[in-house]
Amino acid sequence: MKQKGQQSISFEKRVFLVSSGTVVGEKEGQGPLGDLFDLVCPDPVFGEDSWEKAESTMQKEAIQTALGKAGLASYQIRYLFGGDLLGQLIATSFGVEELNLPVFGLYGACSTCGEALGLGAMAVDGGYGDYVLAVTSSHFASAEKQFRFPLAYGNQRPLSATWTVTGAGAFVLGNRKSHAAITGFTPGKIVDFGVKDSMNMGACMAPAACETIYQNFMDFSRQPKDYDRIITGDLGYVGKRILVDLLKEKGFDISGNHVDCGIEIFDAETQDTHSGGSGCGCSAVTLGAKILPALEKGAWKRVLFVPTGALLSPVSFNEGQSVPGIAHGIVIEHC
Repeated sequence: MKQKGQQSISFEKRVFLVSSGTVVGEKEGQGPLGDLFDLVCPDPVFGEDSWEKAESTMQKEAIQTALGKAGLASYQIRYLFGGDLLGQLIATSFGVEELNLPVFGLYGACSTCGEALGLGAMAVDGGYGDYVLAVTSSHFASAEKQFRFPLAYGNQRPLSATWTVTGAGAFVLGNRKSHAAITGFTPGKIVDFGVKDSMNMGACMAPAACETIYQNFMDFSRQPKDYDRIITGDLGYVGKRILVDLLKEKGFDISGNHVDCGIEIFDAETQDTHSGGSGCGCSAVTLGAKILPALEKGAWKRVLFVPTGALLSPVSFNEGQSVPGIAHGIVIEHC
């Protein structure tokens, strides 16, 4: 049966990650993964006249890269699942409109990559498309402009703050065999511990990551050792510590094989990113640049990929509401 346990899905047919495309900004290109990205652009606006248009351009480039690697034209894609951090998903809507594809616009904050991959895998597994696209993006300047302060304000960032990744990741999912496949999906629930600090996303999202990882263990009858890596999206250094402690309280120790994309993508000491990286693009480009190649080469046999999101908006924050979190778990295996 496809339904697994309380809330997970086990795919009867492996849904293959056929190809990926990763596009990042200059700061990300200077980080530890810099040589692994498909395109590093030194121009922060990517030849456009606004931060938002730059983010749309990143999506276009990532998609074309993924399609090129797969040897596919856009008309061969059945559906597109995509999203970003901006109001009304404008980076995605303007970024993908020229493809002339049926589009599912998604908002899971920084967990959107996991949501897109999970829903895309469901579509392929269900026979609703031979190939689908999953794409997400974020941009440091557009995110700061919407959620925090204008860049010209020059505000001081606390040590708990994360740096929004300027990047876009696109993935072609399909029936065509490759060396990495999605075999399971644990959709996340909204978890709210009452945290109201918008500059501490790790604390907001860690409880949601804990619940999704725990439920994945329960639904698939697995232990941490059954995964070569358990990879969260963008908890950063603060959220990582909280997650490890929360799971220990539930009887699971992931400290030996847990990795966080927000920690991997930047060098905190030399790049002044405080708690690490965040944003829809953070987990997406790390998946495409580092995680998938390790799976394709067989260095890792099975990973649990868990992008995490903080579900706040400028309106909810200004009204004094807490910041709920969500996390989606994707099981990816070497083939």
